[in-house]
Amino acid sequence: MPPKMLHGQITLHRLLLKHSPAAKGPSPMRLPALALILSVISALSAPPAAAQTYESPEALLQALYSYDTSQTAENAPSLYSPFFSDQLNARFQEDADNTQVGDSGSIDFDPVISGQDGEATDVEVGQPIVIDDTAEVEVTFTNFEPVTLYYTLVKEHGGWKVDDIANQQGEYPWSLSALFDGGR
Repeated sequence: MPPKMLHGQITLHRLLLKHSPAAKGPSPMRLPALALILSVISALSAPPAAAQTYESPEALLQALYSYDTSQTAENAPSLYSPFFSDQLNARFQEDADNTQVGDSGSIDFDPVISGQDGEATDVEVGQPIVIDDTAEVEVTFTNFEPVTLYYTLVKEHGGWKVDDIANQQGEYPWSLSALFDGGR
């Protein structure tokens, strides 16, 4: 029984059979081209690599703060989707789906740096408090001024993921979950 193929692969497969060396007679020049085409098809049809898993809350947060957001897929719900839990990614996606084109959604700033501009420097990840598959971690850094964020992490898919972020400082404290729910 032949392997299951996608429509585009079936069409290409038929094209390859039609123009293969076996259909036209032996031709040593066609074999390298056929091998190249087959290797491209194989690479394109391979499943994507599994997402990185982090065995400790500290490893997750250190990776998060050293992450280059340009590596995130263009259609991802958030710039930090690889680090966010399924639930948090679903909240970002739902918010994006319910936001009109040209408008900003419920989260109109970068929650990882707690601002629209700048960058986190002098990042320090606190000692996590772990209870079963949940952890609470304090992260401090500088982004024009000292910032302290509180992370709620969950263990899913074999590693730790961010499930909520909160900033309890200043005049307008917030958490992602409260912002998605229409509050602060």
